[in-house]
Amino acid sequence: MTENKNPLFLKVVILIYAIVALVYGLCFLFVPDFLVNMSGGEPVFHGWLRWSGGVCVGLGIGSLMVMRNPKNQGIFVTTIALATLLAGLALVYAWIFIEEGANVWFTALPSILLLVISGLLWWSRQNSKDILKSDQ
Repeated sequence: MTENKNPLFLKVVILIYAIVALVYGLCFLFVPDFLVNMSGGEPVFHGWLRWSGGVCVGLGIGSLMVMRNPKNQGIFVTTIALATLLAGLALVYAWIFIEEGANVWFTALPSILLLVISGLLWWSRQNSKDILKSDQ
């Protein structure tokens, strides 16, 4: 497969990741009770979910910064590709062993979304190796 010197595909995929990270991050940061209620599972204390919202918002902002200039950012792209893969697989596991009374769509939708984004990130990473590699 030929490597692409035009990072447009990579930038679009990183933008999609950033949007998803920011939406989920802002929801977990500011309205975690809404997400807990939407999940349909057992009511739990939801305040502890806020820290993950901060992490997601930080990754979303970092992704926007990398999207503007992806040169030498292969480590970051690999990290978010691996993170979305692991999170997607964890949600597939949760989907298989879903808690009684929980909304299936609440687990299924993000698991599919994360696995698709992970595949796109790995693909765009492979296509943009020349841009992403470090000049060490």
